[in-house]
Amino acid sequence: MRPLDEQETTVVFEKLHKFTGNNLKNIVENPSHEGTEPNPGRYCFRLHKNKVYYVSDSLVKRATNVARSNLVSLGTCIGKFTHGGSFHLTVQSLGLLSPNAKHKVWLKPTSEMSFLYGNHVLKGGLGRITENIVPGDGVVVYSMSDVPLGFGIAAKSTQDCRKLDPNGIVVLHQSDIGEYLRMEDEL
Repeated sequence: MRPLDEQETTVVFEKLHKFTGNNLKNIVENPSHEGTEPNPGRYCFRLHKNKVYYVSDSLVKRATNVARSNLVSLGTCIGKFTHGGSFHLTVQSLGLLSPNAKHKVWLKPTSEMSFLYGNHVLKGGLGRITENIVPGDGVVVYSMSDVPLGFGIAAKSTQDCRKLDPNGIVVLHQSDIGEYLRMEDEL
C-alpha cells in the first residue's frame, strides 16, 4: 500500500471531478473521526494492487503492522487502474459520489430494474434531471425516493432531453448497485 504518485493523483482527481465538480474539495478535506486520536484526521487515497482506496490516516498508520502480501483491502475501494493506465470508478465509490454529485438524474420506478440490470437510462424512464448537464458529464442516478442506484455519463444535454423521443439514451451506464450481486466474486 503506497500513496498515489502525481500522475495517478491527477487521473483519479480528474475522474472524480467529472462527477463532483467543485465538491471534490469536500471529499479531500473530509475529517476522519476514527481511531483513538482526539483530533480528527483526514482521509487519503492509497494504491494497492492497482486498486485505489479512500482510507483514513489513522487506519493507514495501523495497517503498517500488516505485511503487504497479507493485506487484502483497506478502507473503501473507489476504483482501479487498468493495464493501459486509465482509471475506472467502481460501484463502491457511489458512497462518495452521491452526497457530492454535481449532476443528478432520477428514474421512474418502472425503469429502475432495467438500470440495475446494467442497461442505459432511456428518456422514457427519466423522472427528473438537474439543469445545465452537458454531454460527457458524470451523472449520479437516483430512484424517485432519493436512493442512489449508480452512475454514468450523460449522453444528451438537459435541453436535448426535453425534445428526445422516449427510446433515446439519456445516460450511458457505467456502474450500479446491482453489480454487488452480478459481480460478487470480483468485488
